[in-house]
Amino acid sequence: MRALIIKTSSLGDVIHTLPAITDAAEQLDIHFDWVVEESFAEVPTWHKNVDRVIPVALRRWRKSPLSVWRSQEWRHFKQEMRRHSYEAVIDAQGLIKSAWLTRYAEGPSFGLDKKSAREPLASRFYQRSIKIAKQQHAVERVRQLFAAALGYTVPQRIGDYQVDRSRLGANPCTGEYLVFLHGTTWPTKHWPEHYWQALAKSATQADFKVLIPWGNATEKKRAEQISTCSDNIEVLPRMGLSTLATILADAKAVVSVDTGLAHLCAALDTPNLTLYGPTQPQLVGTYGKNQQHLEARLLEKGGQKESFADLMQQLTPELVWRYLSAITETPRP
Repeated sequence: MRALIIKTSSLGDVIHTLPAITDAAEQLDIHFDWVVEESFAEVPTWHKNVDRVIPVALRRWRKSPLSVWRSQEWRHFKQEMRRHSYEAVIDAQGLIKSAWLTRYAEGPSFGLDKKSAREPLASRFYQRSIKIAKQQHAVERVRQLFAAALGYTVPQRIGDYQVDRSRLGANPCTGEYLVFLHGTTWPTKHWPEHYWQALAKSATQADFKVLIPWGNATEKKRAEQISTCSDNIEVLPRMGLSTLATILADAKAVVSVDTGLAHLCAALDTPNLTLYGPTQPQLVGTYGKNQQHLEARLLEKGGQKESFADLMQQLTPELVWRYLSAITETPRP
């Protein structure tokens, strides 16, 4: 049996799909192809039951559609979509853009119904729309969608990402270290820079080396600023997801804000303390073994709620270090 997954972005959403593949492969003789944004194309290759990755570049293409047409990229993409016929085409994203892509694949299409999808109009593109309760974690929703589309019962256990470490490559870093994941897209999810510095001081004074990755010029500048508080902090060079995954996999522990790389830690079973302010970890937080959530709360101040912009400041460096210390004192399984 062969099925096509359409889950294009973002990084956390793509990672959330892996446990559903594990479930299906345990129940059925099945292989998957996967349509995913080109920047995340490494992730599906980490699972042994994904045969073929079909990169798509909707984010880039919509900026210059004429050049895409002239370059034949769109034509090539459609040819790749139609190389095989499928027993099931599953849109695991529930957006109009992802639902629209199902029309280019050969096979019956499945997706969320109008009450379950993030964009209700997406349900009109599918041959079968499936109702999945919203008030549960995103990983569980995808697991249930796959089970309903492919005809099996979801296993009664925590989802297993089943990332194949042999597909990630060698770790360029040695020794015992912590990783700080400071970059995120929402301004209200950021932890203050001076808080990161205070936490880094505590970590290095406890004889830990701290590694700090970055993904763009703004994040690099922040990483370099954090690193000025100690000589035992290394700002990593820019690298691909597979290389960064090897570094995260071997970390003693990670501290992260709500970002896609935090979900990568969860997929690797890396001990991770994730700091949450405006988002709900019960629905979209890191899911899996060795994951701890530290949540800020909206507090009443003079009859008014504290703003989201100030929410993350409630999580003081002293509080975070207390939790992080407990994690590092626990031997990794």
